[in-house]
Amino acid sequence: MPVPDDFFAIDIRVGTVLRADAFPEARKPSIKLEIDFGPELGTRRSSAQITTHYKLESLVGRQVVAVVNIGERRIAGFVSQCLVLGAMPTETEVVLLKPDHQVANGIKIG
Repeated sequence: MPVPDDFFAIDIRVGTVLRADAFPEARKPSIKLEIDFGPELGTRRSSAQITTHYKLESLVGRQVVAVVNIGERRIAGFVSQCLVLGAMPTETEVVLLKPDHQVANGIKIG
């Protein structure tokens, strides 16, 4: 089966959370994240529905995996610039993905 042209179009990278803030304005329970994706991409912001398993203070310094090239989305006045990835055991529960070992910010996932 041939690989579609857009198969490699999604850009998934590793970044480190610099800041995590409550997001009470969001319709669904969410946290605002500021993530460092290294010198090539810089910092990006994301709104993540990860309140079931994560507290604000536990997120700062944590590496996460995110899609960084899907554009921006405005959520309750906040511009989300990337999509943080996680496993979803239920519709409202997210378990963040992260590398097994510390890697440089901006490393591509392949």
